[in-house]
Amino acid sequence: MPGFVLQTAPVPAELAGPAIRVGFTVSRKVGNAVVRNRVRRRLREIARQIIPQSARADHDYVLVGRQGALGRDFLAMRGELQEALRRLKALATPLATP
Repeated sequence: MPGFVLQTAPVPAELAGPAIRVGFTVSRKVGNAVVRNRVRRRLREIARQIIPQSARADHDYVLVGRQGALGRDFLAMRGELQEALRRLKALATPLATP
């Protein structure tokens, strides 16, 4: 069972700015408030580590927490976020080195 679902959409032109916007949501189906907050904290941390370096700045991102996020290995979830960005073609283009 996946720990999260990643959704992305292009940033509207009138809202474009230098910062990458990321949202988090966890349904009540996942558990009580303590459990939902724990899932949200885990998602926030993997997003903090991966999104700034790897994600395109012209997209908005939403991580939807799932029940599997609690028992999932943290490093595995980081890899899954990287893979999700790749699958959505939302990886930032690497800077050309001279």
